[in-house]
Amino acid sequence: MAEKIQQLESVVIRSLRQFRDRYFPDKVVKDDVTVTDMGQEEPQLGFLDRLPVDIQFLIMTLLSPADICSLGATSRYWRAMVRDPLLWRYFLLRDMPYWTSIDHVTMPQLEMLDAPLISEDESLDDRQEGEDKVMGFKFDYMSEYLKGCPSCRQQWLPSRPAYGVVTSFLQSLVPSSEPRYAMFGPGMEQLDVSFVTRLMHAPDVLPVAGIPHRQINSIGSGISYIFNNQHKFNILTLYSTNRAERERAREQQQSISNKLFICEGTDDSGKPMYSPAPQVQQVCQVVDGFIYVANAEPGRGPTTGEGEFEVAQIRAVLDCPGGSASKPLLVLSCISREEPEATRTTSQQDSGVSSRCRTPCVYMAKRLGLPELSNRWMVQDTVAQTLSGLLDGISWLLRASGVKLYGS
Repeated sequence: MAEKIQQLESVVIRSLRQFRDRYFPDKVVKDDVTVTDMGQEEPQLGFLDRLPVDIQFLIMTLLSPADICSLGATSRYWRAMVRDPLLWRYFLLRDMPYWTSIDHVTMPQLEMLDAPLISEDESLDDRQEGEDKVMGFKFDYMSEYLKGCPSCRQQWLPSRPAYGVVTSFLQSLVPSSEPRYAMFGPGMEQLDVSFVTRLMHAPDVLPVAGIPHRQINSIGSGISYIFNNQHKFNILTLYSTNRAERERAREQQQSISNKLFICEGTDDSGKPMYSPAPQVQQVCQVVDGFIYVANAEPGRGPTTGEGEFEVAQIRAVLDCPGGSASKPLLVLSCISREEPEATRTTSQQDSGVSSRCRTPCVYMAKRLGLPELSNRWMVQDTVAQTLSGLLDGISWLLRASGVKLYGS
């Protein structure tokens, strides 16, 4: 990955340099004025305009996306420079592994990163100085980046009107039904730190509200939690097998037979097909959404074949008879603990690329086949030990279920 980014970096610099030489060749800096080929004197170029292109590129790599867009508003020259598609392709490749969440609306088109690099001449022709037409590229890398980057999403969300806050406050005074969610997935069983145990003993994150009286045969009633000290919700935990078998499989690092699903063979393409077990079907019919805990630890996640099983089992739950295609899916892309900064290798620290010891959420979404789903979904990076990221995921899930969150 680092080699690919470095290669793209050199291509971006060549493209920017060629753009500058092609569209600003008549401007020659001379003492305190800039002399054009018509003999007219113009004010001297700005300090940033006079810098070498590779330095300008370095400066842009240190700016936030919002700052880069602001830079593009300062002049026609910078407007064209910051719209370079190769520049934003570089940003996508560099920053996507560090995004902490992605959803069905903001998911970028990953195939764009596998597309062959466009020629420098094509790049220049589509971003001529002062040109307002839409660039003729198959992929708009800038739009894909700004759409998917978590910091951009938060910064450019429309502000909430005052009447919305009042409405939410009044709604919070009216008792509402307690939403229920089914939680399952290998991340609950394969990690060194038990996610479910931490969840049940973290009153500072999600206080336990109790165990409701509603029962589902062979499943139980789940556990109720309180979000933001005012919204109660219930989680039904679905394990693939009993505790003894899970502990044995974890110690021996072996896969176990999943008793939540019944294998129905394969489809025409050879991919596995599943249907939920009878007790799981009951759960799917009564819950308001699903939480899938995925194992995001490198080297401990599924192989290519096992990944197909994950996709098939998620689809089996969402397509369960009696269910609804509108039920949201929250994927907690979970690791046991964060890697300490000091344990990262020198090469990782120097490159600053893909040094996080987890599967990036964007690639987790691709692995689970989420872009092909009709349901609303979100992937949220989570750490079992600290439960970091969990509240962001629960907040999204409650809103996707129709819960009006006061103050959000």
